[in-house]
Amino acid sequence: MKIIRNATTPSAQGPDAWFTGRVRIDAPFQASAPARVGGASVTFEPGARTAWHTHPLGQTLIVTQGQGWIQCEGEEIEVINQGDIVWIPQEIKHWHGATPETAMTHIAIAESLDGSPVTWMEKVTDEQYRRNATAG
Repeated sequence: MKIIRNATTPSAQGPDAWFTGRVRIDAPFQASAPARVGGASVTFEPGARTAWHTHPLGQTLIVTQGQGWIQCEGEEIEVINQGDIVWIPQEIKHWHGATPETAMTHIAIAESLDGSPVTWMEKVTDEQYRRNATAG
């Protein structure tokens, strides 16, 4: 058994290459082989969001605080709220983050395939996000 004690892993800022706006990543975890699941608690300040990305084996998001948005490529934006659980199937291009007015925190869980849990792509532009602000 392995216990990662509270406050033993420092918070990290979401890398600019993968996020827009202020994003904090807390308590990232990665299971030991042969398991391949990992995750973290991710907090998006208002207006912050991920870049477009996919997961080779899918992703589960558990919204723990606030309200956010998620969008799969070619689909309309969906509002997600505290208590919602979202499953994104494997290789579906998507992004998620806070609304313009409300911060959002979620626990993100994904499995790695060949050592990688995610493929990062281009950023969601301000124009795309603003367009979603009127749609959401």
